[in-house]
Amino acid sequence: MACLSTTLDQQQQSSKKMIRMKSVGLSTCNASPLMDCDDELSKSALFAFRAKEEEITKKKMEVKEKVLAQLSRAEQETKKLAEIRNDLEALEDPKWKEGLMVRKKVDLVNKELKSLGQNCLKKEKEYREAIEAFNEKNKEKAQLVTKLMELVNESEMVRTKKLAELSKKMEIFSIT
Repeated sequence: MACLSTTLDQQQQSSKKMIRMKSVGLSTCNASPLMDCDDELSKSALFAFRAKEEEITKKKMEVKEKVLAQLSRAEQETKKLAEIRNDLEALEDPKWKEGLMVRKKVDLVNKELKSLGQNCLKKEKEYREAIEAFNEKNKEKAQLVTKLMELVNESEMVRTKKLAELSKKMEIFSIT
């Protein structure tokens, strides 16, 4: 859970950085079109997302490896315990109680494995949901950028028309 909140904090920080980069990028990119700045920001966001995605994948693989290793150990312990139990029953040795203790430990490990498996599935689900949310926000961003470009173009056309009208008025006043 702490890992998830750290990831969310990192995402919030990166989005704040992107907003700052956009505002700085908008003021410094006067010579190039707005889309070039936005493309650079999108590429940096994509790079950050891919890095996080790789990190999540590595952690997921580590958890899977640990679960499989524990599962393998538990299976081996179960087999050993069965052999021990058979030997103890055949000998009716006083070590039978120790065998029961080992069996209880194996049962505890099996419970832990089940819990870890469920946790792994939960993390995979959260990962898929995070990817969906990212893709939706990315689409929303693209739509907003498009809308912004339309608004800027419309504003420029209106300002150009008003400037032309003012120029005509000034010519009329200068003629008379």
